[in-house]
Amino acid sequence: MDAGILHAEDDSQAIFDGAIVIGAGAAGLTAAHALLKTGVPVMVLEKEARLAEPWHGRHERLHLNTHRDLSALPGVSFPAGTPAFPHRNTIIGHLNEFHAMHRLPVEFGIAVEEIGFEGDHWLVRTSAGPRLARHVVIATGRDRQPFIPAWKGMKAFAGRIIHSAAFGNAKAYAGKKVLVVGAGNSGFDVLNHLVAADAGQIWLSARNGPALLPKRLGQIAVHRFSPILARLPFKLADAVMAATQRWAFGDLTAYGLPPTPSGGASRLASDYTAIATDDGAVDAIKDRRIIVLPTVREFTGDTVVFDDGATIQPDIVIAATGYRTGLEAMLGKLGVLDQKGVPLFNGADSDPKLPGLWFTGMRPSIRGCFANARIQAKAIAARIARERIPPSPV
Repeated sequence: MDAGILHAEDDSQAIFDGAIVIGAGAAGLTAAHALLKTGVPVMVLEKEARLAEPWHGRHERLHLNTHRDLSALPGVSFPAGTPAFPHRNTIIGHLNEFHAMHRLPVEFGIAVEEIGFEGDHWLVRTSAGPRLARHVVIATGRDRQPFIPAWKGMKAFAGRIIHSAAFGNAKAYAGKKVLVVGAGNSGFDVLNHLVAADAGQIWLSARNGPALLPKRLGQIAVHRFSPILARLPFKLADAVMAATQRWAFGDLTAYGLPPTPSGGASRLASDYTAIATDDGAVDAIKDRRIIVLPTVREFTGDTVVFDDGATIQPDIVIAATGYRTGLEAMLGKLGVLDQKGVPLFNGADSDPKLPGLWFTGMRPSIRGCFANARIQAKAIAARIARERIPPSPV
């Protein structure tokens, strides 16, 4: 048996002549909606017992970092009075309203264990038994599993080490000495909240300088310009973002931040590094309320040691070190993931050797995850609808 092929226990099971969508987040729900609009039958499998479970689990001050007007799902509006960057609870309500309004066929509590190609259809092994379908859309999210590096000595560290996903209540950090590891989008989100919560001494360990934009220029939300940036060639978008960053913040290398290795748009495409947003952290760096340090070397007792030999003794270490897709068990035999578990193709792209396999929402976008979900959903639905139409007789 080929490594990527599974066989159903019951060969008589009917093949679903539509699409199984795996994951009922923004990307999965939007894909299901787009497919149904094009006449493609859909079943959505969600391992959790309710929608928006990751949003329920994130810290209570979390806000969407993309603008409200560019982030609404099709046919649903945010409530009157919603701020420019909607709160976590508003996003939870938005997803539930979208699901209810369009009567999307979500089956809750069903975990997908493995997917295999059967030559002309897909076998989806689930906790509720196998499913067969012509098309499978993977929409489980690029931030499915928080990732913390295996630092030397971390298990014996006397303080706490948590991932940024478990940030919790910002008030709990008041007066605490906190080290944030990672200067990306999650790292700056945490720093913005720590500064507002009057944490004690704050340190930032930065391996690379961030592609960093202000939340607003005057009264204008910078994210409103994202559709324009997304249409530019990478080099031009890189230059626009770099000029905006320099104009808004000056030279941040003077305060210890390393140079940015490449432009913001280029890094989105090459290593999927999201653009960070400042909402107070930069002023704290300039005021030395946040001290920038190099890469963590090791932990010893109650001390963190850095590559330059500097040492600190934080109460809490927050690893803003990214996420993994966690797709290896589900898809590892198919050869469609890179070394970090990220799918090799996304959106309307596909592998001709594996027809009917699609991914959506697996990479960051300048537009943001909600806007990108709409775009990819339409593109995938159009491809699947075309492939389901039999060719005209010659």
